[in-house]
Amino acid sequence: MTEQTASPAEDASSPAPSAPAQAPRPPRRVLRAIARWAVAGAVFAGVGTGAAFGVSGMERTGLPGLSTHGDGRWDYPELSLPALPVGSPRPFNPENAGEIHHADLRALLLRAPAGATPDKTLTGGWVSTERYLSEYAPGQRAALSVLLDDFAVRHIAARGWTMPDGTVSRVYLLRFPSSGLVAGFKHGAVLGSGVGRSVAAAPGAELDESWPDPPPGSEMFVSTDVYAEPEPYGPTQARHAYVAAGDTIGLIVQERKGGTPAVPFHQTVVLQSQLLG
Repeated sequence: MTEQTASPAEDASSPAPSAPAQAPRPPRRVLRAIARWAVAGAVFAGVGTGAAFGVSGMERTGLPGLSTHGDGRWDYPELSLPALPVGSPRPFNPENAGEIHHADLRALLLRAPAGATPDKTLTGGWVSTERYLSEYAPGQRAALSVLLDDFAVRHIAARGWTMPDGTVSRVYLLRFPSSGLVAGFKHGAVLGSGVGRSVAAAPGAELDESWPDPPPGSEMFVSTDVYAEPEPYGPTQARHAYVAAGDTIGLIVQERKGGTPAVPFHQTVVLQSQLLG
């Protein structure tokens, strides 16, 4: 900030001032202090209104909504979107009426964080419908299978890993022919009848009240439904979420003996949402 200039010199005929020459300095210091506080106030106000905008450009270690680097976040690789076939629009481009993800579905899967042990059966490749249905209680699988057929699921990709603290993660992405069919599947499996609302690892799951609405860092075209198994739970506690974006819907499941921490789970949901949005 440019410092204010001194006031014009007084008329030479005016009597000499009675105060010392240094007398005007305290007011200038006060003005400068006020200016500094005003700038600080503007910065803090801007942080509040601009947080959502700045989220997508933040380092992954600075994940929004999670206070410090020691709060339990995992060290995920930096996100990068896969290349599209030449001439193919992004899923939420106005020219893409079906909101189709033209990128390889497997390339949209969140990669495992540092220190993870990969699941040898869920390596980031294609999996069968039966493998996806195995996440649900046996009594739910037949009805979910019908919904998958009715809404013409095309591909399912999945990745899994285990962290040193024992937290097990599994991420599935299901691609349908259009966003409208995703909406139909989601209504039937999650919102309407609730056939697939709960997973086998958390049969009594409830909406996760600690999940912010809207979540920090969420993409405007992505909807999330986040659940947590309430106490008392069995040997493990599970958390799971559905992430819907265009022609794709994801299922994220995390479980751990003694309780599944919310921070890395929410982090995982946010980052997978960013990849799809």
